[in-house]
Amino acid sequence: MSRRAVLTLTLLLLVGAVASPATATPVNLLSIQEGTFPVVEPPSYGGWPVVALLDDSPGTGWACPEGRIADNVFVLEMAAEAAIERYEFDAASVDEEGAGAKQVTVEVSTTSATAGFTPVLQATLAAGRDRQAFDAAKRVPARWVRLTIHTNQGNQGWTELFGFRGYGERPPFTGLPEGVSGTYATDYNDFHVRQQGTALVGCYEYDSGILDGTIEGRVMKITWFEGEDRSEHGPAVMVFSPDGKAFRGYWWHSGNEADLPDGAWNGTKRSAAVGSCPHWSGSVSGELTKTLSATGRARVYGILFDIDSATIRPESKPVLDEVVASLEAEPGWQLTIEGHTDSTGTADHNRTLSQQRADSVKAYLVAAGIEPARLQTAGFGSSQPVADNATELGRSQNRRVELVRR
Repeated sequence: MSRRAVLTLTLLLLVGAVASPATATPVNLLSIQEGTFPVVEPPSYGGWPVVALLDDSPGTGWACPEGRIADNVFVLEMAAEAAIERYEFDAASVDEEGAGAKQVTVEVSTTSATAGFTPVLQATLAAGRDRQAFDAAKRVPARWVRLTIHTNQGNQGWTELFGFRGYGERPPFTGLPEGVSGTYATDYNDFHVRQQGTALVGCYEYDSGILDGTIEGRVMKITWFEGEDRSEHGPAVMVFSPDGKAFRGYWWHSGNEADLPDGAWNGTKRSAAVGSCPHWSGSVSGELTKTLSATGRARVYGILFDIDSATIRPESKPVLDEVVASLEAEPGWQLTIEGHTDSTGTADHNRTLSQQRADSVKAYLVAAGIEPARLQTAGFGSSQPVADNATELGRSQNRRVELVRR
C-alpha cells in the first residue's frame, strides 16, 4: 500500500456542510461513502467491478463477461433503512456501441438480500447519456436494493453501466451497541482504534500506520497516514456488521477519490482492548498535540453540526474536550481556527457558513476555559479544497476546520 501526500489534521464538518440555506439536499444513498456495498454480484469483466457503480464517478463502470449480456442481477446493502425517492443511471462512457444497459428493474426489501422485494422502478435507459433520472414509483423503506439489467442497447458481446444512484434523505445515525473501540485483524495487519464521541483515532501495524476519522452509525470514515514522516495518506470508508464484530471497506490514495478504490480493507474484531503501536500516542489530544508541535497545522475529526447550520451537535462534546485538553497542555499556544466547506452552494453562503462554524468552535473552547485572546477564526468557504469536489468522498474531506499555530 504505497501512499504519498502532505499531512494535515482537519476538524471535519460532516453533516450538511453546504446545502441550500433552508433545506437539506437529498444524498446518494447508494454510494460507498454512505456505506452501501454490493452483496450479490453478477460476473464482471476484469477491471470493471460492481463497486464501480457506487463510487459517484460516471467515468468508471461495470461490464459483464463477454456474452453474459442479459438479466444481470445486483443486490446492494445499505448501511441503514431509508426511502429512496429517485434513481439515476450513467451510460455516456460505454466503450462498445450498443453495450449500454437498456431495460432495467429496481426492487427494494427490508427483509434480506434474497427475499421480500417490492418493485419500485421499471425503466428504459437511453444510449450514451449520464444522469438519467427516474422517480421511484413507490417511496417505501429499503435496506437492500436489487437492480436487474434485462437487456442492452443491441450489442451481442457486452453490457455496461457506469453509475447507479439512489437519492433520499439520509437516515439518522444509530450507533453500534458497544461502539467500535478495539483491535481488529485486517488486510493490513492489526488495526487498533479508539472511539471518543464521534471521533476515531488509532494505528495499524503496517508501515507506521496512523488513522483518524469519524463513526457515523455503522459507517467508519477515516484518513490513513503511513511512513515515519506520515507523508503518505488517503481516505478509507468501512461499514461495520450490525453486531460490530467485523467491517468491510475500501481505501484510496489522496487525489484518487474520483477513481476506483485502490484496494479493499476488511477486518474482524479480535478484542475490545484497543492495543497500541510504538508510533501512536493513543488519544485525540495526544495526536493533536504531537501534530501541532511537529507541523503547526492539525485536523481533528468528529465535530458534527446540524444541517446547514453552525450549531454543534451534542455528540461532538468528547472531541471538543480533547481539543481543550491539548490547549491546556500547551498554554503558550495561540491558534487560528480555519473553516472550510465543499463546493456545494454559493461561494458567499459557503464562506459565511465556514466562518460561523469556526466561530462556534471558538465559542465552545472559550466556554471551556481557553483564553479568547489565544484563538482567532477565519472562514475560507470552498476556496481551498484538499480533494476532488466531484465525488462525495472528496467533498467530505473538504468540509473541515483546520487548526493552525500562530
